[in-house]
Amino acid sequence: MALGKSKTGNAGLSRRGVLKGGAASLAAGSGLLGAPMVWANNLKDITIQQVGPSYSVYPDIAAKASEDLGFKIETQGAWTDALMARVVKQPETVDIADIEFWALSKIWRSKQMQAIEIAKIKNWDKIIPLFREGKNFDGSDASRQGILPYEVQYTEGPGSDAFTDGPSDYATVVPTIYNADTLGIRPDLIGREINSWAELLNPEFAGKTALLNVPQIGIMDAAMAIEARGDFTYGDKGNMTREEIDKTINILIAAKKAGQFRAFWSSFDESVNLMASGEVVIQSMWSPAVTAVRTRGIDVSYAPLKEGYRGWGVGMGLMSHLEGLKLEAAYEYLNWILDGWQGAFMAKTGYYSSVPETTKASLSADEWDFWYEGKAAAVDIKDPFGALQGSTGLVRDGGSFEDRIGNIACWNTVMDEDRYMVKRWNEFISS
Repeated sequence: MALGKSKTGNAGLSRRGVLKGGAASLAAGSGLLGAPMVWANNLKDITIQQVGPSYSVYPDIAAKASEDLGFKIETQGAWTDALMARVVKQPETVDIADIEFWALSKIWRSKQMQAIEIAKIKNWDKIIPLFREGKNFDGSDASRQGILPYEVQYTEGPGSDAFTDGPSDYATVVPTIYNADTLGIRPDLIGREINSWAELLNPEFAGKTALLNVPQIGIMDAAMAIEARGDFTYGDKGNMTREEIDKTINILIAAKKAGQFRAFWSSFDESVNLMASGEVVIQSMWSPAVTAVRTRGIDVSYAPLKEGYRGWGVGMGLMSHLEGLKLEAAYEYLNWILDGWQGAFMAKTGYYSSVPETTKASLSADEWDFWYEGKAAAVDIKDPFGALQGSTGLVRDGGSFEDRIGNIACWNTVMDEDRYMVKRWNEFISS
C-alpha cells in the first residue's frame, strides 16, 4: 500500500503524518512502513545525504526541509561528472543523487540507484507533461535532439538496469528543476539587439566572448552557433558523428586562433565575474549567474534567440542501499521537494519547478506573474536571499514559462562518441 496520494489521486494516510506523529499513529501490525512501529521514535536520528551540483543543492533548502520533516538533510556539492563517479564507485557516500537526466544514460546500468515507486510520489500527476509524457504544452512531441528527460525517466521495476519506452509504475528519478539555457549578454556594452546564437562567433565580439568549458555542454552551445551561422546542419547536435565533431572542433580552433574567445569558464563564479567586469559581453551562461550579476546592479540579459534554447533538467534519485525507515524518510523528502517551498526558492534564481501548481501557491501573485507568466514586474524583484535583482517594470527575458520551455531546440546530452568528442574538445581548449 502506498502512502500519500496514489497515482489516481486518491487520498491515503499521509506518510509525513505517520513519520512526524510517531508510532502511536500506526495501527498495530499495519506494516505501512514495512518495519516495526518503533522506527518512528528514531526519526530524529535519521540523516539523508544529498549530493549534487551547487545550483541545486542549496543548504538553505536542506535546512528548511529538516525543520519541516523532523529529520536531517545534509548536502554536498559535486558537479555531474564527479557525482557520476561517486554513484558508481562510492555509492555508500550518497543517499540521494541530485543528477542531470543525461547522466542517467551512463550510470543507471550500474544498479547503484533504485527504482522509485511512482505511487509513493503524491504530486506525480502534477508534474508537467514534458517529463511524464515527453510532450510540449500544446501536446506536440518535445525536441529529441540530445537526451530528452522523458527518454530516461522510466524503468521497468526494482533491479532493472533498462529504461522503458513509455510510462511505467517506476521512475529513475523525481524531476525537480530545469531550464531553457541561452546566451548571457551585456546590452549596455553591445548597444544593439542580439537574437541569434550565431553572434557567439561574430568577429565583432572578438576577445569578448566566452564558452562553458564542460565538453558535453560547451560543444552544444558551439553547435547552436555554428548551425545558426549557416556553416552546416547537424543530423542531431546532441549525438554528433565523428565527422560532425571534427567539423565543429576545427571551426572552434580557427575561431580561437583568430582571438574570438576571452575565456573558457568552468565555475559559476567565473561566469559571473567575466560578465560583471565587462571582460566578456556575450557568453554561455546559467540563469542563477544572470541573477547574481543583476544583484550587483549591472545590466545583463539572458537573450531569447530565434533558434531556440538548450534545455536541461535535474532529478533526485534514491541510492540502492537505502532501506527501512531511512528509505521512507527519503521518500518523504522527495515529496516535500514537490510541495512548493523549494520550487518558489528556485524560481527566484530563474529555474522552474516540475510542479508549477504547488510553486504558484508558494509565490506571491506578483512573483508568479514575473517568473512564470512573463509579465512586467509589479514590484521589485529579489533573489531567494532578499537581494534586489530588478526594479518594477522589469520583464523576464524570453517571456513566459510556456514560451521558453516550449522553445527548446536541443537537450544536454552524452553522445555515443563521447570519448572522442572530449578528446577533440580538449585539443581545442589547449590549441
